[in-house]
Amino acid sequence: MPEHTTASRLQLSGLCFLLQILLIILFAVFVRYSPESSPSLCSQQLNCSLRKTDAGSQHPRFRDVHLQALLGFGLLVAFLSRYGPGSVAISILLVAFAIQWAILIQGFLYFFLNGKIYVGAQSMVSADFCTATILISTGAVLGRVNPVQMLLLTLLGVTLFTLNEYILLSLMGVSDSGGSLTVHTFGAYFGLMVSRILHQPHMDKRKQQQDTGHQPDFFAVVGTIYLWIFWPSFTSATTVRDNAEPWAVLNTYFSLAASTLATFVLSPVLHEEGTVRMVQIQDATLAGAAVMGMAGEMLVTPFGALVAGFLAGLIPLLGFRFLTPVLCSKLKTQDTCGVHNIHGLPGILGALLGTLLTALATADAYGGRLELVFPLVAQGSRTVTDQALNQLCALPVTLLLAMLGGSLTG
Repeated sequence: MPEHTTASRLQLSGLCFLLQILLIILFAVFVRYSPESSPSLCSQQLNCSLRKTDAGSQHPRFRDVHLQALLGFGLLVAFLSRYGPGSVAISILLVAFAIQWAILIQGFLYFFLNGKIYVGAQSMVSADFCTATILISTGAVLGRVNPVQMLLLTLLGVTLFTLNEYILLSLMGVSDSGGSLTVHTFGAYFGLMVSRILHQPHMDKRKQQQDTGHQPDFFAVVGTIYLWIFWPSFTSATTVRDNAEPWAVLNTYFSLAASTLATFVLSPVLHEEGTVRMVQIQDATLAGAAVMGMAGEMLVTPFGALVAGFLAGLIPLLGFRFLTPVLCSKLKTQDTCGVHNIHGLPGILGALLGTLLTALATADAYGGRLELVFPLVAQGSRTVTDQALNQLCALPVTLLLAMLGGSLTG
């Protein structure tokens, strides 16, 4: 046993060393600072909504998104008493590697000019979105893969995430600024397929892994607070332009509020103890934000955001009570952190909501925002119906790539 432990440590040490040296070499060859005033680079940005974005406003957005990825998602996996702070340490390791790898992979597609990758605040925001997706995926396999396997999952996951994002945002022209599809849905189902391939019956003990002690509740409290503070910036990070009021911020706040209330409505009914646990509030917060990923910047209206958030807040509790046992027993899919209920299903709901709002969009209702939210429609190269069909088709495309990629990675 000691020899096996020593070998595992040396494998992790060696892999980290090789990956970092490779990244240093690639950065030395390709990566350069981005000239902030270069208009030629703006035409190649990741999302059409990043065009004409005030470059100065991206730096605080990057800070908020980075804190969200590191603390919001990092503390999410700490509620399991069996792993606790160790899982946070692994999350930090994955963040450190994923950001570097994402800068390179996304750079070759979106920020590549004259043989170089130009990095700035906008490219770092894009890398953090990718990192958040990987942290969602690892939640499905937490406790059943070692750090070396986590790094390999990150290596393939970042690559496949970028491919899916490129197909949706660049080729299909889909509007998904907050990542209902690209972040939440892809991350959840990618991780679930990896978990399915790695199925081990004797490890199916999610309820036993949960702890009602003070440590998990403390992590859940801190994680939930960070989610509440920074998630509106996460969903609106690519939608800021000039002095326009960020609808995504407002809609996300309304959705978070309604999803939290939904927990207090349903939890006393489904659980005999009648006391709402902090982990449940954390789950509802994540679900409420996931449902606003695509629809947040659209004309969902405050009333619509409350309805969507309330419905999304019901999903985690109902899912853990009724759906998770079916996934474990019938589909042989273990989901340690319940990413299917927290990210997958709310992400799909958000994609369907975004498709409906796209079909109802009009130039009169959106005014000058139409160019920001639906640039192809504003330019006249695509009708609202065509845009809605593309938004809808993006869902099966994402699910297909996530499941095929997850199977391959597993």
